[in-house]
Parts: sequence; structure tokens; C-alpha cells
Amino acid sequence: MRSRILATLLAAVLGATAAGCGGDDSGGQDTAPLGAGTKVSITVGCMPAKSQEAQRKEWEEDVAAFQRLHPNITVVGKDAFPCIDPNTFQAKLAGGQMEDVFYVYFTDVRGIIANGQAADITPYIGSVKQFPNLDPAVERVFKDGDKVYGLPRQNYAMGLFYNRKLFSRAGLNPDAPPKTWAEVREAAKKISALGDGITGYAELSAKNQGGWHFTTSLYSQGGDMVDGSGRKSAFNSPQGRAVLQNLKDMRWTDDSMGTKQLLIDADIQRMMASGKLGMYLGAPDNATALVDQFKGKYEDYGMAPIPGSAGTLMGGDGWLFNPKASPDKIKAGLLWLEYYGITPGQGQLNYARAAKYGRPVGLPQPKLFGQNAVGQKDRQLRAASANLPVGNFKPYEDAYGSVPGKLEPPQAQQLYAVLDSVVSAVLTRRDANIDQLLADAQKKADAALARAN
Repeated sequence: MRSRILATLLAAVLGATAAGCGGDDSGGQDTAPLGAGTKVSITVGCMPAKSQEAQRKEWEEDVAAFQRLHPNITVVGKDAFPCIDPNTFQAKLAGGQMEDVFYVYFTDVRGIIANGQAADITPYIGSVKQFPNLDPAVERVFKDGDKVYGLPRQNYAMGLFYNRKLFSRAGLNPDAPPKTWAEVREAAKKISALGDGITGYAELSAKNQGGWHFTTSLYSQGGDMVDGSGRKSAFNSPQGRAVLQNLKDMRWTDDSMGTKQLLIDADIQRMMASGKLGMYLGAPDNATALVDQFKGKYEDYGMAPIPGSAGTLMGGDGWLFNPKASPDKIKAGLLWLEYYGITPGQGQLNYARAAKYGRPVGLPQPKLFGQNAVGQKDRQLRAASANLPVGNFKPYEDAYGSVPGKLEPPQAQQLYAVLDSVVSAVLTRRDANIDQLLADAQKKADAALARAN
């Protein structure tokens, strides 16, 4: 108790000193902690839907436990499903109709901040004990300069998903997956040589998904989709040509990608779950889709970091604060998000409870803390309650943080649509001219970026 009193006095002295030196950047806002007697009700987006029985039960348990700790705060969850409806999201933003704490994809954060549609929570972020422990790459998503606007919920980084059983059958070591695109190519040849309709490597090339995966592969080669201004495309580059040439060689020279093309994610997941595919690019939660939707087995799959490792596409979601939210609502919201979202062992990171409710535990996602001490604690807690083979994802997990994560480009869906036709042409036409395809795509992409700006 004595040390706590001394700490409080010291904090008060330091705070007074900072104020006397002009260090207060709160803009006159009330940055003191939320008083225990201050009653606040907050609305929070993306409460699990009733159809997600286990997740919904966990959320309700967490709200009850949080409100026992903070009886002055009422958390009102909003369970619209899906959490973001593209047809109404922008209208709700423009109309100021979002929840006090509203759900958002990583890719939308920058535009929302630029449009003044999120509250600056910088004056209050010091109260969030876990904030300094967040992976800097994840933390940056919610920052504009030195200002902070939100906190993450989930994040992922794309890697190489592979079939461990087919690796073993092809004489490959499933614990030492390919690290380069050249090694992917060689492994794909060996896997496809097994015959019986088995494909070594598959790529998406329809419904904008070809452009999405082109972006992932481009990042892995060290390339960019747009230049630093965000107004000009940058994929017509040596790295972009390398991505397409590799696909062309695997498809037409090696015959390791099969004859069926114009695939979407459900197609390649079905192939993998049926034991007919060796490798494809994906995030860790692909394993759950393979098991839940296509009756695969967790023990059959493994994951490695993206080949080349110069960079990878990262994504995820989190929460921003309504610009109309009062300081007390922001303080209450931060208390809730820290409790529910970013504290190992509790809330959404309570792996023991998730396993008890029969949910899969052991996938390296989310990875909110990187490789720091808190991240290691989170990894240990997850492994302690794992109900699937954690070791299968060790190559990916061990490399996490060493591969730079990059967000989707501006106007992502428009650019993906442009690149879809490029990837599909390479995979369906033996005589596809890569240089011409990229040049044509560059013109279309630059036009789309110009319209947006």
C-alpha cells in the first residue's frame, strides 16, 4: 500500500511538472482516468452473432466479468452480421450513425481517419497498459503520425500453406518447407509427379482474388502495388514480372499447376482438403476453413512464411471510436477493449475457455504482440490449451515478425480486378506476353487511382 501511495504521489508530481513545462497535448480534454462513480454506457460493434454460439457465449461472459470489475460501465454489443455491410458502412459513417466503438477492417482505417470520421484517442491511450506491447506493424495501422485512433482485434499475415502428407509422399521434409520461390517450384514439380490428379501448386485468378494473391506475391519479391504518393501504380516492375514469370514457368514448363484454372479460394481449399493439392498462399485460418467446411484434418496441414520473405500482405480488423463519443465514453471503451481484446489469457485471448467450448486453439492468429515478452506469453498460453498440432505451424510462427507486413494498396479491389485478368491470362494462355499484360494493366490501374484522387 505504501509503495502504491508513493507511486501515486510521484505520478502527480511528474504530471504537474509536465503541465508546467507545456507538455500537455490533450487539447484541453479531460484525460484523467474514468472515475469509478462516473456512469457510462457504450455501444460496441461486432458482437458475435447468435449463430456463433460459442463465441457469443464467451462475449456475454466477458461483458459480465468486465462489468463486475467496472459496475459503472455498461457495454451494449451490436451484433449486425456481417460486422461490416459494404452497402451501408459508408452511409453509416457519413451519417454519424456508428457505434461508440465501431468495427473496421485494416484497409479502411486510413481513409476513415483522413475523413475525420474517427476520434483521436491519443490523450487517453496512456491508460491502456498493453498498448506499448502491441506489434509495431499492427499498432501503425491505427496511427496517423503520432496520433492514435483505435486498437486491433484480429490480424494475419499471408504465408505458404501446404499439405504435409503430400510432402512426405513426394520425399520432401514437411518440417522444412520451401523458403524461396525457386524451392516452391521444385517442390511443386515433385508433388505433381505423384500423379493421380495431384497438383503441386495452385493460384487464384478470378473474382479479384487473382489480383489479391498477385499483391501478396509481389510483396514477397520486395515490390509495391503503388508508389509512395498512392496515385500511381508500381507493379509494372522487375518484381511484378518475376511473379508472373514464375507462374508461367510452373504452369506451362513444369506442368505443376494442373489444367484447371480461373480458381477462387473455395476451389483450392476443396482441392487441399481432398488431398489433391500440395501448396497455395493463405493465412493461418485457412486450416479452420479446410476442417470445418471441407472435412479436412488439422494434422495434414502445415504453414510456412511467405517464400522470399521480402514482405507479405497483412490484414485484420479492429475498432475505432465515433468522433461524437465523449471523453468518458472513450475512456470506458478503452477499458473494455483492453480487457476483451489485447490482454493474454482473458477475453478473446482466453484460449483455455475456447478449448473448453470446443473451438480450435493453436493457430498462430491473431499475432497482436509480435515476438516481445507479452507475445511469448500469449504464444505459451495458446500452446498450453492447443487442441490441434501446433508444431505444424512452427515454421510460420518462428518467422513471424521477421517478414515485413504490408497493407493492401489504395483502391485495392479496383486494382485487384485489373490484375485478375493478367494472372488469368498467364495461367490460361501459353503465349501470354507478360510485358504487354503489365503495361496494359498499368494504364488501367493509373486511371483508377486518378479517379479516386
